[in-house]
Amino acid sequence: MRIGKPVNVDCLKIKKRFKVLEIGSGHNPVYRANVLVEKFFHDNSHRCGDIRIFSHQTIIQADGDNLPFKDKEFDYVICKQCLEHVEDPVAFVNEIVRVGKSGYMETPSITGEFLFPKQSHKWVILDIDDKLVLYEKNKLPGNYNINYGELFLNYLPYSSLSYKILTYANGDLMANRYEWKDNIDILVNPQEEPYHSFFFKAWDREQVMKLFPKYSFPREVSKTLTAAYRMLCDKIRSKIPRKNKLLTLEEYLKIKESRELS
Repeated sequence: MRIGKPVNVDCLKIKKRFKVLEIGSGHNPVYRANVLVEKFFHDNSHRCGDIRIFSHQTIIQADGDNLPFKDKEFDYVICKQCLEHVEDPVAFVNEIVRVGKSGYMETPSITGEFLFPKQSHKWVILDIDDKLVLYEKNKLPGNYNINYGELFLNYLPYSSLSYKILTYANGDLMANRYEWKDNIDILVNPQEEPYHSFFFKAWDREQVMKLFPKYSFPREVSKTLTAAYRMLCDKIRSKIPRKNKLLTLEEYLKIKESRELS
């Protein structure tokens, strides 16, 4: 079940004693993770760059549909920007829940996918009623080919303070953020309402209000100030040097081999 909606992965409150797995860590692993899983070591078609690993982490090549771990082996499982790539999302989520007691799932939202679509994404996802609702992208109406990522990913986040505050205050515009315990509620290609109309029809005001409820003016001010504070904290945190070094896959494998030989 859902237990929270963190602003981003840096806001996760993970206990120090927890053993943490990250699935699909790619070029930007979460520092808190102890173990990483990647399906493709040398194919970057599903990510934005070569694999990176922090020196305190272990990486394993495996398919998310068939993880080489015991039941509930991990206290916390992180999976960000990965579910939208998989062939069988039900099998993928079942494996995450099998090996983990709790965790965090992050995917592009339907509006995020529309603004900066990726060819490797097979699913469009929306967070409705505490469920992650998935539809096959190639069966949906709409133009998911024109990519505005240069504006929304590469320009505004680095040049516009107001845009950054917006993404912190209203992160649901771009991403679905789902912290869970025990299980993850997903629906795949549902035909019943109200889910179907969110993907196949123009949104009316009632649908918009369901996803983005209206708050009082004091609450909106509080959200904006909190977003600005969190953004400042993240900026300060990014300037603090990490204890462990970020390695390429080749560097990691070379170190691992030398340790096994010694």
